[in-house]
Amino acid sequence: MSFKNSIWLLFLLTFFACRQNHFSQSEKSVQEIKAEGPISNADIIRNPVTAEGPVDTVNVAKMVFEETTFDFGQVHEGDIVKHTYKFVNTGKVPLLINDARSTCGCTVPTWPAEPIEPGKSGVINVEFNTAHKGREQKKPITITANTYPAKTIVYLEGFVQSREETN
Repeated sequence: MSFKNSIWLLFLLTFFACRQNHFSQSEKSVQEIKAEGPISNADIIRNPVTAEGPVDTVNVAKMVFEETTFDFGQVHEGDIVKHTYKFVNTGKVPLLINDARSTCGCTVPTWPAEPIEPGKSGVINVEFNTAHKGREQKKPITITANTYPAKTIVYLEGFVQSREETN
C-alpha cells in the first residue's frame, strides 16, 4: 500500500469515527424528549417498544380500570348482556385505543376514538349476545393501546341458562 493510499484510508477512518461519535452525543434519552410547538397525532402515539433502544415504561399512557372482571350473574339464553368498563388514564401522555375485541362475534366492544388525556377517564362498552351460548361463560375483551404492555384484558363472565334448562 502506498503512502498516499495510507493517508486516504486514515482520513476515511477518522471521518467515520468522528461522525459516529457525533450521533451518539446528539441522541437524547426518552425522558429528555419534550414537545416543542403544536403536537400532532404522531407525537401522541408513542410506542414504548422499539427495535432499537430501551423500552420506555415511563412516558406512556396507562389504563386503570374500576373493575377488570364483571360478573353478570345468571341470564337466559338469547338475552343481551351490556356492561360499561370505566377507566382512567394515569399515564403521562394521551391514551389512544387502537382496537378492542373478544374471542368471538357474540361479544362486541366499542371504545372512544379520540385520545384520552392524562388524568381523564373513558369507557369501553361491551355487548354480549347469549344466543346459542350455554352454561358458564367467560369472555375476554382485549384492548390494544399505546400502553405498556400494549394489550390489556378485561373479562365478562357469568352463567347462561340454556332454553332446554328453562323448559
